[in-house]
Amino acid sequence: MKKLISKSIITLFLLVGLCQPAFSQVLEDYNPNWQEGERETWFSSNDRLMLDLDLETFPLAYFSFKFPDHSVVFVGEKLWFFTDQDTAFVERVEDFKKEFSGDKTNLTVFKNGISADQAGVRKILQAESSDNSTGEVGFPMEKRKFDRQTIRDFFGVGLLISLLLIGLYKLAYPFIFSMMIKPISLLTAEDFSEIGSLQKFFSVDILFYVFIVNMLLSLSLVTGMVVFRQEWLVSRIELSFTALMALWLGGAFFLLLLTILKFTAIKILSFLFDLGKLEFPHFFYLLRLVAIATIGLILVSAFFLLNDFYAIKTALEFSFTAFFWVYILGVLGLFLIMVNKLGFKKYHLFTYLCIAELVPFLILAKLVLDVGY
Repeated sequence: MKKLISKSIITLFLLVGLCQPAFSQVLEDYNPNWQEGERETWFSSNDRLMLDLDLETFPLAYFSFKFPDHSVVFVGEKLWFFTDQDTAFVERVEDFKKEFSGDKTNLTVFKNGISADQAGVRKILQAESSDNSTGEVGFPMEKRKFDRQTIRDFFGVGLLISLLLIGLYKLAYPFIFSMMIKPISLLTAEDFSEIGSLQKFFSVDILFYVFIVNMLLSLSLVTGMVVFRQEWLVSRIELSFTALMALWLGGAFFLLLLTILKFTAIKILSFLFDLGKLEFPHFFYLLRLVAIATIGLILVSAFFLLNDFYAIKTALEFSFTAFFWVYILGVLGLFLIMVNKLGFKKYHLFTYLCIAELVPFLILAKLVLDVGY
């Protein structure tokens, strides 16, 4: 009897051992097929890996993916997702084919200095856990697909419309346009003289200029939202060309409203601090700074959208950080100009600028960071 029980136990362990390899059997190993991108120079590092995937065979099997941290993954021309950390997940071949139509497709992984042993793709018979078959990357698979051509079309059309309005404004109001776009005026501070002061904020020429600046700023912000919070946006709206255009124009009008409220608040504060008509040079000095910094954001976004899309996330991180510090330095420059040209007490001006500029801007920057992360 004991021998019979022993043989049964041994047989059971043997059956389990035989069945285990079939549970996660590798049907196709794509790892030896990785192709590295061509290096531009002898000393430059590789920045991408490419792989052809077969979506026709074994439709009920699973793809097992592994990607390194801070990489950008494309399937064909569609941006799939960014990885903030090392990422591994599985997805059924049939579901993957529905998401990216076709019998074959190309998988591209971008990361500076990436090597073939850092990424992995295999086609396996069965997922390791049926509860995890949709992957573990923080959001559902159906929300990752986004055609990068859509953001390019949106950005191009938005920039073209903005440039047309800028051209019309230059023809209609050449004096104001030249005065508000010159970087040298940030140092000369022409607005702080009685002759150069703009005294009509609620006029068509000034409001039109403010709206154009807000259009450019909204274009940069929407582009940043698509890059940094793609999953968050997709869960709320469809990332189509029409939706992005509506979001851009809605954001421009919202920023225009905020700008009007800001000018009104500055006017009230200058009255309370008994600073006379200081609100006009104060407001237009920083508006000129925002316009020039926004043009820099637009140029960076345009370059990386059209030439180096996989690096746009890093580029925009540095650009928005630079925008933040440029504005802070602008407030500091405004303080120095006021002290030298207007003769107010330093603590008086410092308190005024903290209430009117620094505190609202830091709160807004904190809200933007919360949305970004």
